[in-house]
Amino acid sequence: MVLAVRDVCEHDLDSVLAVNNAAGEGILPMSKAQLRHFFDTADYFRVAEMDGAIAGFLIAVREYADHDSPNFLWFRERLPRFLYIDRIVIARNSRRHGLGRVFYSDVQSYAEVRVPQLTCEVFLEPRDDATLLFHGSFGFHEVGQQRMPGSDRPVSLLSKSLCSYDFVRERYLEQGGLPDVPWLCERRRADAEAPQHAVGTGHA
Repeated sequence: MVLAVRDVCEHDLDSVLAVNNAAGEGILPMSKAQLRHFFDTADYFRVAEMDGAIAGFLIAVREYADHDSPNFLWFRERLPRFLYIDRIVIARNSRRHGLGRVFYSDVQSYAEVRVPQLTCEVFLEPRDDATLLFHGSFGFHEVGQQRMPGSDRPVSLLSKSLCSYDFVRERYLEQGGLPDVPWLCERRRADAEAPQHAVGTGHA
């Protein structure tokens, strides 16, 4: 098995959409227009390619994103700087290979040199103890709950504090920025001029 985690490419989008919409009730369906918006604007959008096929993907956005998810907006009302995991999807035939932990380790590496908190949500109905345990074992804590407008499904809103951020902020972000090395580069986005400032009412 050959596995690569890389930034999404435009030619991947049809496969990404198929993986998303075949994932089951735990993942909200997505239209081509919604996927294209993520492709154009998401701060983090990477795919796992296994033996040449798309095996999964993870999409995450910063606090200033043009994103109308009620769960994202819940965090934006409370936190000044964060990275929000909108979705992680693993293809049905690629599950049980640890790709979830691979993605979460990768997105944490991206987040911890930029923001103090990594956020996401988990549906509480239908109950999914494996997903809750996965997030708890990865250091996430529940910071609130709400019901999704439209579907009325309850969600647990989760956050993880990133212990490396204070060091990075003091040593680099406040002293000219991150080093110019490939693994710290931002992905190219259509809205690359997005404002790099905090939005919210909370405190860092």
